[in-house]
Amino acid sequence: MPYSANFGNINEPRRPPQCLVRPGHEAREPMTELYLHLKASLTHCLIAILLLSLAGPLLADSAAMDAGDQRTDIRKDTTDDADSPSGEATATGSATYAPIQSQESEIPLANAVAAAAGLAEPLELLGTKVLPGTSQRLSWSATQLFEGVPVSTPVLVVNGSMPGPTLCLTAAVHGDELNGIEMVRRVMYSLTPSKVSGAVIGVPIVNVQGFRRGSRYLPDRRDLNRYFPGNPRGSAAARIAHSFFTNVVAKCDALVDLHTGSFERTNLPQIRADLRNPDAVTLTAGFGSMVILHSTPTVGTLRYAATQAGIPAVTLEAGGPSQLELNEVKAGVKGIQTLINTLGMVKKIRLWGDPEPVYYRSSWVRANNGGILLADVSLGSTVRKGDLLGTITDPMSNARSELRSPYSGRIIGMARNQVVMPGFAAFHVGIQTDEPPIDAADDDPLSKQLGDSDDYVDGMSE
Repeated sequence: MPYSANFGNINEPRRPPQCLVRPGHEAREPMTELYLHLKASLTHCLIAILLLSLAGPLLADSAAMDAGDQRTDIRKDTTDDADSPSGEATATGSATYAPIQSQESEIPLANAVAAAAGLAEPLELLGTKVLPGTSQRLSWSATQLFEGVPVSTPVLVVNGSMPGPTLCLTAAVHGDELNGIEMVRRVMYSLTPSKVSGAVIGVPIVNVQGFRRGSRYLPDRRDLNRYFPGNPRGSAAARIAHSFFTNVVAKCDALVDLHTGSFERTNLPQIRADLRNPDAVTLTAGFGSMVILHSTPTVGTLRYAATQAGIPAVTLEAGGPSQLELNEVKAGVKGIQTLINTLGMVKKIRLWGDPEPVYYRSSWVRANNGGILLADVSLGSTVRKGDLLGTITDPMSNARSELRSPYSGRIIGMARNQVVMPGFAAFHVGIQTDEPPIDAADDDPLSKQLGDSDDYVDGMSE
C-alpha cells in the first residue's frame, strides 16, 4: 500500500497517539496544554528580565567606554589643502595637530648628568635597542614615493656607557639647508661612546624628499616645519611630522634644531630660544661664544612642538641655503660640542672666548622699492641708528633708494645681493637692551604665525 501523507483536519485538535501516553496519564485537553505553555513562557520572560536588570550597569559602562574610545580615535582632518608658497601656517592649521603628551622632567637639564644614578640602560629607538657604550646607524621611514617605494633617512645614535640625558640634533627639516647636515655628521662621528654620559641622537636629513630635489619644501609644496607635532590622519606633511616627532623627538630630553636662512638670506651663527624657559636658557648658555636671540617659537615648528611636550629646545641658525659654508659649519660644530661638554655629557674642558651679547629684541628692515639690492654692510657689523645698510637701484630708470637702520645694534641676518620686491626683508638688526623678555599674556605665538609681528619673516624664522 503506497505511503500517503495525512495532515488531517486542521480544525480538529491534535492528540498524541495512545502509545505515547504513559500509563496513569491521560491525554491532556487542548486548553490545558495552552495554559501550561503560557505559564512556561511567562516564567522564562521573568527570568530574562531579572538577568537584564542585573547586567544593565555593566552594559552601560561598556557602552560608555566604547563611545569614549571612538571619540579619541577619530580625528577630523581639517588641513588646508591650498598651496602656500611662503609655507606660512593658517590660524586654523593647529586643529590638525595630534595632542601632545608633556614629558617635562622635574630635574633641571643642567643637573641631568649629576642626578643620573646607576648604570646606563639600552636606548630603545625605532624598534632597536642600542646598548650602552655603542653607536649604531638606524633608519627612519615615514612615507613613500609615488611608486610605493619607502623613503628612509639615517638616524645616528651614540649611547654612552654612563647614564645621562638624551640630546637630539636635527637638520634639514628644510631640504635646501645644507650646513646643518655637515654639522650633525661632524659632531656624531667625533663622539666616543665609552666617554659619553647619556645619549646623542643625530638626524642629518629630516626632509629627505626636499633634500633630493634641492627644495625647502616637501613634494606637495608644504613647509614641514609648520606641521609639528603632526597628525597621523592628516596631510602628507602632517603624517611625516607626526611619525618623526613620535618615533624620534619624543625619546629626547633636549633638542637642537639646525637651520639656515631661506630665500637667498643668510644668518650670523646664532641661537634662538624662548629665554623665559629656564631649561632653554641652560641650553643657550652652553653654546659658548655665540649670539643669542630671544625668539618665541612659531606654532607648528619643531621647536614649538618640543617645548609644548616638555622637551627644552633651541634653534641654531647659521649661514644661508643651498651652499656648504665651512666657516658657519665650524662655528656650529664648535658650539654643539661646547654644549655637550657644558651639560657634562663629555668630560672635556673647552674654552671658547667671551660670551656674545644676548638680544632680547630684533627687527627686520624691509625694502620700500623694487630693484637690485646691494648691501653696504656685512654679517656681524655693528650699526648705529641712521647708518646706511644698502641701496636698491631700479634697473630701468637708474633711480636709487637707500635703506638705513632705524636702530642701533648688530646685523645678525641679511639678504644676499639680489633683485627684490617692495616689502622684502633685507636686513635683520639685533637690538641691544638690558630689558629681559616680559612674560606677557598677549605674547601669543599665533601673532607670529600670522605675520603680524615686525620680527616675523615669511619662511625666514626657522
